[in-house]
Amino acid sequence: MARTQAADYEDRREAIVEKAAQLFAEHGFLGASVLELAKACRTSKSLLYHYYPSKEDVLYAVMLSHIDRLGDDVEKAMAIGGGPKKRLKTLLRLFMNHYVGAASRQKVLLNDLPHLPEDKRKSVVAKQRRIIDAVQGLLVELDPTLAGQKERARAKTMLLFGMINWTGNWYDPTGPLDPDSIADMAFELAVG
Repeated sequence: MARTQAADYEDRREAIVEKAAQLFAEHGFLGASVLELAKACRTSKSLLYHYYPSKEDVLYAVMLSHIDRLGDDVEKAMAIGGGPKKRLKTLLRLFMNHYVGAASRQKVLLNDLPHLPEDKRKSVVAKQRRIIDAVQGLLVELDPTLAGQKERARAKTMLLFGMINWTGNWYDPTGPLDPDSIADMAFELAVG
């Protein structure tokens, strides 16, 4: 007989992902053990493996939880309509508000991608590329001269991501600037 799933199965999986994000961000994927993760989750290694078959599966779940939310942000911004300025400004605000609560997940995505098995790494990279391409599309709409300059368009896009991706390393949510203000500054620098 198959084992039934607990009513709180998904909540427990998410709690594991949250603890893993913190642990991996602090110690790196290789520096954090499954035993440490089990202790942080106040559970056993065997129960942890009930939710995720391997440490790499936990890493993948951490990355997907973050990258999928960023993909959702892209969809929301594109759905609002309006011109490219409005959509880009909205998107950057959505990203920044997301990053504020996901600094650990962002750090894991930036630092630990090489530790995923190839098929899972390709999946994450494909999602990242769709997000990057969407932002690049908005920048090209704002500056049509970039349409014929693929390398320049990509560089400008990556510079914009460079500004916002590292915000979690220095941004203080209790400080005088809210995430929207930071996003607006990035927007102004990008479209200046």
